[in-house]
Amino acid sequence: MTDGPVTGLVPRHRQQVAALCWRRAPLLEVLLVTSLRTKRWILPKGWPQTGLTLAEAAAREALEEAGVMDEVSPDVIGHYHYLKEKGGECLPCRVEIFALHVTGQWRAWPEKGAREIAWLPLDQAARRVAEAGLRHLLLDFRKSPRAA
Repeated sequence: MTDGPVTGLVPRHRQQVAALCWRRAPLLEVLLVTSLRTKRWILPKGWPQTGLTLAEAAAREALEEAGVMDEVSPDVIGHYHYLKEKGGECLPCRVEIFALHVTGQWRAWPEKGAREIAWLPLDQAARRVAEAGLRHLLLDFRKSPRAA
């Protein structure tokens, strides 16, 4: 018998990426979108994509889900965990977040009409999201040099 951890009992986290889309209008605002199935407020997010860096995959999600564009920071600004329901299973996910300073939005994009989008001050955005880790990250973003 060993005293070490038993393998197979700790759930493996799946990796996702998200874009924390922000702008000054003139106050600092962040973009939230609704999820497709549950309609809860989230950041644009998805799975890593072959041939793209994690930051590029996050930017692509922002473009597909909200039609926003600009340059994404290559550095992770934080992460949070949540449980994703998929096919009757709950998958533990770790979401790596990348800042994306938005200066424009397309008139049409792939998921336009499938999701609601909202530009909100950080406090209001934090109140709308369900995940505590994401809530804290949103509130901390105002201290970020990117947001200054």
